Amino acid sequence: MELIEALRTTGSIRRFSSRPVADSLLAQLLDHARFAPSGGNRQAWHVIVVADAEQRRAVRDLYLTAWYEYTAHLLAGLVPFSPLASDADRRAASEQHAAAVALSTPDSFAESLDTVPVMLVVCANVAVLAATDRDLERYHLVGGASIYPFVWNIVLAAREYGLGGVMTTVATRNEIALREVLAIPEPYAVASVVALGYPLQRHTRLTRAGVADFTTIDTFDGPAFTATPGT
Repeated sequence: MELIEALRTTGSIRRFSSRPVADSLLAQLLDHARFAPSGGNRQAWHVIVVADAEQRRAVRDLYLTAWYEYTAHLLAGLVPFSPLASDADRRAASEQHAAAVALSTPDSFAESLDTVPVMLVVCANVAVLAATDRDLERYHLVGGASIYPFVWNIVLAAREYGLGGVMTTVATRNEIALREVLAIPEPYAVASVVALGYPLQRHTRLTRAGVADFTTIDTFDGPAFTATPGT
């Protein structure tokens, strides 16, 4: 598949056929993904292939309890787990928790996470992340630049071989418990749970905001960058 086509059509896939993914294919995906950039080429990632049924159920349960919280935020009209959430926002979300649980269905992604063909838990070695924003008095995000390109490379590589997938961060809400279940040592953090498999639906063209909607010239409030994309 051509790169540009992959960039424009690789969406999140959460429904998979029962067709298994061979270990040799998974190894090939990871072999391609490892060429992702990272700060100082320190390659801070560690991947856990969760194969044991009991382990998978434990990950699913931890994902699911966090998913209820995520959904509760949506029901309250809030951005889930926004770093800028107020105490009032948090209370409003908690008041929707019962309604979020009531929306649960057995065949939804969160509820059936343990049955996905491939479950990966991607961890990041915090000790080697170049987090240049660590001392700023705001939410810290720069360290992720050394781990999430690798995670996305896994999904893109899967696309090349006819698979689909999704990188999720919901379960990190319960990282302490995940650390115990999966024997994750310090100083590793849980960056993502990735689900992969042969998709039930076809990939389609994605819809996103146009370049002029998020690009300006010289300053943040400068004129929009309105050049027409070339071919």
